[in-house]
Amino acid sequence: MTVDYDIIVRGNNLSLREGSLGLANVTLVTCDSGPVLFDVGHYCNRPTLLAGLARLGMTTADVKAVFLSHLHFDHCNNIDLFPSAKVLVSRREWDYVDAPHAKDIFVPWLVREQLQKHDLELVDGEGRICDRVHYFPAPGHTPGSFALRLDTETVGCVVIAGDAMKYVKEALCGRSDMTFDTEAAAVATIARILGMADRVVPGHFPELIKRDGGYVWDEPAELPLLIR
Repeated sequence: MTVDYDIIVRGNNLSLREGSLGLANVTLVTCDSGPVLFDVGHYCNRPTLLAGLARLGMTTADVKAVFLSHLHFDHCNNIDLFPSAKVLVSRREWDYVDAPHAKDIFVPWLVREQLQKHDLELVDGEGRICDRVHYFPAPGHTPGSFALRLDTETVGCVVIAGDAMKYVKEALCGRSDMTFDTEAAAVATIARILGMADRVVPGHFPELIKRDGGYVWDEPAELPLLIR
C-alpha cells in the first residue's frame, strides 16, 4: 500500500503579547496497518478535527492508532475522542510529565490518568509503525518528543516533526525557541530532521518543502476569526 498523509487540522504560530493563538497541525497518515493520526490537537480544535476526518469519509472510530509527538495540551487534549485506537507515546515523555521542567506550564492535568484509559503503548528509541513509516526520538522541545519519518513514493522523505520543529524560524536558525530539554538536544534534532527530509510538517506552520537547497512553503498560515 502507498504511504500517504493529509494535514487535516492546519496549525499556525500566531501569538498574543502574553499567551498564544497557535494551533497545532494534526496529520493523518495512511499505510498498510490502517490510518494513523499524528497528534490530536486541543479542545478548540475538536470541530475542525471531526470535520477534517469527515472530509475524508472517516469518523474517529476509523482511526486505528494515534501517535502523540509529546504531551503538551495543544497536541494531546482530544485523545478522548479516540477510545478504540491504540495510543503510542514515548516512555521518556511519559516519565517527563510526572515531573516536568519548572517552566513547562503546558502539560495538561491528569493526562497520564486519561491515557491509561486507552490501549497505550510506550515506545523507546527508533521503531516502525508499518512499512515505510518509522518513528524516532526528537528531543529538545521536551525530552520525550518524537517525530515520524514517511518514505513516500511521490514526494520523498516526509518528516512529521511536531514541536521538535515548530515553524520555519527554527528551520532557518537551526535552534528551538522553546526548549524544556537541552539546547544541544534541540539543535541536534533540528539538524537531523533537515538532513533527511524532502518535506517537513512542523508543529505550528504550513508544510515546508525542500527546493533549491532551502525550504519554502506554498500554503499560507492563517487563522480565520469570526466575530459572533
